[in-house]
Amino acid sequence: MRDVTLILGDGSRFHGKSFGYEKPVAGEVVFNTAMTGYPESLTDPSYAGQLMTLTYPLVGNYGVPPFSIESNGLATFMESEKIHAEALIVSDYSQEYSHWNATESLADWLKHEHIPGITGIDTRELTKVLREHGVMSGRIVFDDTPEEAKEIPPYEGINYVDKVSCKEVIYYNRGRKKKVVLVDC
Repeated sequence: MRDVTLILGDGSRFHGKSFGYEKPVAGEVVFNTAMTGYPESLTDPSYAGQLMTLTYPLVGNYGVPPFSIESNGLATFMESEKIHAEALIVSDYSQEYSHWNATESLADWLKHEHIPGITGIDTRELTKVLREHGVMSGRIVFDDTPEEAKEIPPYEGINYVDKVSCKEVIYYNRGRKKKVVLVDC
């Protein structure tokens, strides 16, 4: 684990340690308050281009389930076929995991997907900053990086909707009998 710093657009700095894939990244810093479900959140296309902060204090303790496609054509345990967030920011990353369905650690999954993680961040303070001042651009850099390389590139002007949208029609449950369900609560 290398020393890294999260630098926000307003100049705020949060120091931590890297895990997952090691590379500097930039994007919009956002937060997620879910207590579980980091595989689903990371693979949610709505997080494309964003540095996702998880407010729950302990992350990684149940590992990552296997990626598979169900017979209906949808991913199991994931929202899509890959991680869309640019990075993951957590308070305390658990290197050890335990779950009957886990096949690898969160760090190993992030490495395979080329996604950096940063741990040791005061995510409560970071979330307060984002809540009070709104989401802002940020950059995760290694502490041994020259200062001029730590400048935050512009987030605006990148069409993330186009990047995550389907380029062709996808058919789910093709060739099967159609079922329609209506629930009125």
